[in-house]
Amino acid sequence: MGKKIPMWQCLLVIVVMLLLLIWEIIVAGDEEGHIALILAGAFAAVIAVLNGWKWNYLEQGILAAINRSMQAMLILAVVGLMLGSWVAGGVVPSMMYFGIKIIAPSIFLFTACLLCSIVSLATGSSWSTAGSMGVALIGVGTALGFNPAMTAGAVVSGAYFGDKMSPLSDTTNLAPAVAGSNLFDHIKHMIYTTGPSLVVALIAYLVMGFSHAKDAAGADLAVVDDILGFITDNFQVGVIYLLPPVFVIAAVALKLPALPSLIGGVLLGLPFMAMQGIDPTTWMGILNYGSEVAAPDDPVLGELAGLLSSSGMQGMFWTISLIMCAMVFGGIVDCTGMMATLAGALLKLAKGTGGLVTITIFSCIFVNIICCDQYLAIILPGRMYKEAFEDRRLKGKNLSRCLEDSGTITSNFVPWNTCGATMSSFLGQPQWGAGGYAPYAILNWLNPLVSILWGFTGFTMEKMTEEEYQRILETREEEKQAALKMMEA
Repeated sequence: MGKKIPMWQCLLVIVVMLLLLIWEIIVAGDEEGHIALILAGAFAAVIAVLNGWKWNYLEQGILAAINRSMQAMLILAVVGLMLGSWVAGGVVPSMMYFGIKIIAPSIFLFTACLLCSIVSLATGSSWSTAGSMGVALIGVGTALGFNPAMTAGAVVSGAYFGDKMSPLSDTTNLAPAVAGSNLFDHIKHMIYTTGPSLVVALIAYLVMGFSHAKDAAGADLAVVDDILGFITDNFQVGVIYLLPPVFVIAAVALKLPALPSLIGGVLLGLPFMAMQGIDPTTWMGILNYGSEVAAPDDPVLGELAGLLSSSGMQGMFWTISLIMCAMVFGGIVDCTGMMATLAGALLKLAKGTGGLVTITIFSCIFVNIICCDQYLAIILPGRMYKEAFEDRRLKGKNLSRCLEDSGTITSNFVPWNTCGATMSSFLGQPQWGAGGYAPYAILNWLNPLVSILWGFTGFTMEKMTEEEYQRILETREEEKQAALKMMEA
């Protein structure tokens, strides 16, 4: 192996990565990050080689990092299949239809948050939820006399609750893959932080709703009727179509393996595609490439048509490719000890479990601000602090929860972050200043605080058994020996 890379060179690698990401995402307006990550990985490799690290060892580090994320990538591909069958089969449209039916003016903000939670849970996408339901709810709220910033805050809270808690979400799959935990264990562990945050947010929305709601008599609710009509014009809806998501929820509760459970959800969606009158000879194409609903001229219904369309398995490969590009950079800085050097400097500030959780939370927020991307806000701190959590004998699901309680949930607060720019564009409201929605996105700023509180109190911070910790040490040693053998070869 090579020599220890000096701190200034580690910082230089990080600065170059940040500059490349800023150039590609902000200056060039690409909003992708793939090329910047590949170039940053190449620069990190040059620094490593100059310090005596051999390319064979760096390559094994890249492959090991990709391998650690392979489960998440497989699940993402299956999730694409599931969305293809659920959207085309009327499952997602039925969930949206029944959610919209519960809207009532006196509890509008409460309902808006709850509805977006349901839709986002069904689709696994905060962006699609805000871009369709969010746009519609802004119009309904305005007609009812609500401040658009309040409505936008309720939409964002609900959309990101579903984004965090849905097994269909890419970030929900990515966080446990990076932290070394199980998908369904990760989701259930987040209930302890995200659940209380949602309850507090819903209570606050009830209070704000009753304080600000106008007399709804004669209010223009035609937009709601238009949305319901658009759904029923394009799909058959019914309670029976809710069976596939009920199955997936039951699978989570019964601790069934993620991949078989999600494949079961795909298969359950197929009969409903037949009930929608879809020719079975087109099923394979729909699962692979998705389906499309014709978009009308109306802007709200046009966004809704986008949500009622799906991109199938192929639509997930953008995220999968981004993960692989990030792992090129992450694998090199990890296997050469650069990440450990940076983490060691930060960990000196962490005192006890509470300090470690706090450092992790704020690191994720910092990466969201600097790197402009929620995926990197999960991947980089996850790799930095994985061993620190293990050495404190904390189970991987504690780290994966921290990553989502900060990396996912705060991404939309940064105006130049991809998520922040998207939310502001969809909802027509800035994050901060006059008309800013951030103060009303209660779940999003409360969730990290709850996570930090549980870190200092120790509540739900589950520990490994001695056997589990020994297996972790054995795995580390095996990976080290495998890398050494490859380097010698």
